[in-house]
Parts: sequence; structure tokens; C-alpha cells
Amino acid sequence: MKKEKRLMEKPCSECGDSLEKKLISQEFEREGVKIRLSGLKAWVCNGCGEIYFLPGGAEKVVKAANCLFELALTEKQHKGTLTAQV
Repeated sequence: MKKEKRLMEKPCSECGDSLEKKLISQEFEREGVKIRLSGLKAWVCNGCGEIYFLPGGAEKVVKAANCLFELALTEKQHKGTLTAQV
């Protein structure tokens, strides 16, 4: 069975409600610079909104966010918020 299928069948570890696959956006802020990653595939709890990624997914989101922060802070490639569509 695929990892994705097994994740879908498990209830939320926070509240026990069911999970639904969605495309989400997440915003991060560092040193006054905001970045937004959009179009991320994740499982979201229908009850409490807790977000789950497939194994390795969270690390990839962090890596992408860090790369955008590096671009924004080093090259001044922003006007307050830098957005990337995944």
C-alpha cells in the first residue's frame, strides 16, 4: 500500500478527525521579510486544521523557504513579500 493511502486512512493525531488532501499555502517571516509558498500538497485535518505532509515533505518545504529567504535577503528581490508557486 502506498504511503499516501496509509496516511489518508489515519485519523488526526491532534483531535482524531479525518484528513483530507488539499493544496495549501504557507507563509513564513524572517528579518522583516515575508515569503509565501503556494500549491503545496498536504493532508489537512477536517476538525482542527493540523497539516500533514508525506514523509520528507516538511523538510522540502523548509528547504524551499530557506532558499527564498536567501534570495530575498541577499539580492533584495522583494517588496516586502516574496511568493513562489509550487
